[in-house]
Amino acid sequence: MTEAYIFDAVRTPRGRGRISGALHEVAPARLAATTLRELRERSNLDTRMVNDVILGCVETINEQAANVAKAAVFASGFDPSVPGIQVNRFCGSGLEACNFAAAMVKSGQAELIVAGGVESMSRVPMFSAGAPWVTDPQITIPHRIIPQGVAADLIATKWGYGRQEVDVYAAESQRRAAHAWREGYFKSIVPVRDCNGLIILERDEHMRPDTTVDSLAMLEPSFTSQGETLGFDAVALHRYPELAGVNHVHHAGNSSGIVDGASAVLIGSAAAGKAQGMKPRARIRSFGTVGSEPTIMLTGPAAAAQAALRRAGLNATDVDLYECNEAFAAVVLRFMDALDVPHSKVNVNGGAIAFGHPLGATGGMLIGTLLDELERRDQSIGVVTMCVGGGMGSVMVIERV
Repeated sequence: MTEAYIFDAVRTPRGRGRISGALHEVAPARLAATTLRELRERSNLDTRMVNDVILGCVETINEQAANVAKAAVFASGFDPSVPGIQVNRFCGSGLEACNFAAAMVKSGQAELIVAGGVESMSRVPMFSAGAPWVTDPQITIPHRIIPQGVAADLIATKWGYGRQEVDVYAAESQRRAAHAWREGYFKSIVPVRDCNGLIILERDEHMRPDTTVDSLAMLEPSFTSQGETLGFDAVALHRYPELAGVNHVHHAGNSSGIVDGASAVLIGSAAAGKAQGMKPRARIRSFGTVGSEPTIMLTGPAAAAQAALRRAGLNATDVDLYECNEAFAAVVLRFMDALDVPHSKVNVNGGAIAFGHPLGATGGMLIGTLLDELERRDQSIGVVTMCVGGGMGSVMVIERV
């Protein structure tokens, strides 16, 4: 089987996902095109040799519909012979796009692919496309599917993470993010420019470096109404009758932020890299996706990581650094406990609580963040893993070369 390598990874800064956000003026295809152009310029890439562009995108409607990946190919100035496809595995879409690219290369059906994702949450808000999860009771009721925020609170309740613990984790995410920016740790970020070449945004916009545990303690829980008033707590307790109730601990300050952003990862074979004069930065050891219990929904990262590590012949202790997407604080707390890994190895430069989570783009962003930090520390093995709506988890294991 052919080995799949990562030659480069880039991302835009994350802009606040609202009309006042810096990236609101940039259409999704043009936002994604920013990362494609950067890959081409950094690698002096002959785009005629790219077999496909695979982009994750969750809200596939309006400006993000009808194959935003191919639209980004056109907007980027890539050779028009390059095809494009968009994929949707909810929050794991960007990582899944990279997994699909790795599978194509490993199977010998492609030599060079750009994968990643884009999500303009200020222009195409969450739930714009609709979903059977919220419209078809014949699906949701038998499987006891509840909103993700309530599921995160259910994780906190089941494993005993109180309000203090999730807020401490969130404040630390902000501290680590601010430190990483101050020290210049992020090498994969490309500024977003307007049509005149002027910079629109060059720094993550969602961060709140002055966050403290005391300031977070002033915020009201966000999902109490969904749980208590709309009855989703009762649904959760029907699945987990051993619990006396659901402790609602998550709020805007310890959950991932709504932002705009795009990512791109150049994945290919050793032969393709040699032909283009590119040196690989990492080898993709293994990857995959698992299903998890759909009510609690967000416990997939640990199971996915364990499965991928087994395929790679590795143990959790062999991993130098983990990136576990900070959808909610309790998700990462549970991941660390399930794998028995210390916080000193997980999200060492902050995560989506500080930076925000541009749904379809985040997976590709985390690959770049992980690779940058492995190189900075001169370490070897890294894992990116993400919880996914509907009860799933996605993962990729990489090794520096």
